[in-house]
Amino acid sequence: MQDVSLKLPPHEIPVLLTSSVVAHDNRVRLKDTNERIRLAMESVAEWLKIEARQPLVLCDGSSFDFTDRVRVAFPQARIECLTFENPQELVRQHGRGYGEGEIVRYAINHSSFIAGADCFAKCSSKLWVQNFPECARAWQGGLLLHGVFLDALTPWGQPTLSYIDTRFYISSRTVYRQYFEEAHLRINKSKQYGLENAFKSIFLESGLRQAFSPLAPVICGVGGAIGQHYKNSLKRRLKEDLRLWLVRHQPRWRDYFIEA
Repeated sequence: MQDVSLKLPPHEIPVLLTSSVVAHDNRVRLKDTNERIRLAMESVAEWLKIEARQPLVLCDGSSFDFTDRVRVAFPQARIECLTFENPQELVRQHGRGYGEGEIVRYAINHSSFIAGADCFAKCSSKLWVQNFPECARAWQGGLLLHGVFLDALTPWGQPTLSYIDTRFYISSRTVYRQYFEEAHLRINKSKQYGLENAFKSIFLESGLRQAFSPLAPVICGVGGAIGQHYKNSLKRRLKEDLRLWLVRHQPRWRDYFIEA
């Protein structure tokens, strides 16, 4: 899936940071509001360390406005702050993935940065992607996703797509609206069918190709659901790179990946 006419250099792709300072999903471990604010601001700082020119869209689904904080902390940065109130009962019922889907939908319909670029990279607000420039350079203007595969490192095993990691992806607005804007409406917590599963189902049902990232994103920061820092040891990164290399060279999956 390519639309080269939309392809932008990494530092011009708006990065959408999906935030909920108030944790409407009571199943997440990280509930402290002040800590969630602090970690969102840390994420902004880390993104700007990667690229000071990066346009950021910080969209909060719990009616918290970051505008004054980011203006003071990052006066020279290009940061757009959006806020609205997610449907709390639906988020409590369906989980944080539902809330995240609503935040992305709100942002792509209200962000001037995303409208101007007609594309965006999405990342959860307490996280950052250390190798974002490399990932963004692999993007071909349509869709870049990180597929998570099982059995790729098992001798004689057949790799299977387990889910699509929705913590980070890049998409044009057109592609996202066509395929994934309502993915969160498929979530069924009683069947342990989350947003990652919905993305996988839509991806396979739609016959999408050339959309999986040829390299694994190095995601850093704190996961709100687990309340802990992600570990990205060199051994772990090398293992994930090897896994993707092996899957990319399987005839069954080759056409699903963007060419490196």
